[in-house]
Amino acid sequence: MRLLLIEDEKKVAEFVARGLRAERFAVDVSNDGQNGWEMASTYNYDLILLDLMLPGLSGTEVLKRIRRQSTQTPILVLTARAGTGEKVEHFESGADDYLTKPFAFAELLVRVKALLRRGANDRPNVLRVGDLEVDRLTQQVRRAGKRIELTSKEYGLLEYLVANAGRVLSRTMIIEHVWDESFEGLTNIVDVYVRHLRSKVDVMHPCKLIRTVRGVGYCVSDEPTP
Repeated sequence: MRLLLIEDEKKVAEFVARGLRAERFAVDVSNDGQNGWEMASTYNYDLILLDLMLPGLSGTEVLKRIRRQSTQTPILVLTARAGTGEKVEHFESGADDYLTKPFAFAELLVRVKALLRRGANDRPNVLRVGDLEVDRLTQQVRRAGKRIELTSKEYGLLEYLVANAGRVLSRTMIIEHVWDESFEGLTNIVDVYVRHLRSKVDVMHPCKLIRTVRGVGYCVSDEPTP
């Protein structure tokens, strides 16, 4: 899953981003409101963490603009403002949750996971393609009932492919969703990770689910190959 963190305090941003990446999330970071708004309106994020005291464009205005777009992306407000009036204002403006600084990362993580569950009402928690199962809440993967251990990036790649089963995803699309914006490598890193996934997901099974569409990208499907 891909998250956007809009936070101008760089130490806080680094701390939160590092912790979330360790939990297998791809995290984009913006340190000012205008840039954060542009990113939020350009990419499809699973969740946005939004500070209120931002340079360029206030977090309050970013929140209102996102909601005027009618997007239902869950938004967790992070702020030092602890007043009840402030909380009510931002809940009414479209915030889904509110966490007051300073906070423990453990609490942040619990709230992030709760919002992701709540925001996933229109999509199943367990994704299935053939005998492959990906549990988005526990981040566990099984094939034919057997647990498969994956690294964080392997899991992120597989989840994205399975969530778009039957759809061909280009290497650029995969990089943008699974890797965060700070990644400056070449798209051939996708090929490397696809090979890793195949060795864990497909190699022991006659039906190969991870497929290459030459010149385009990759997809996951259990449909018979022509």
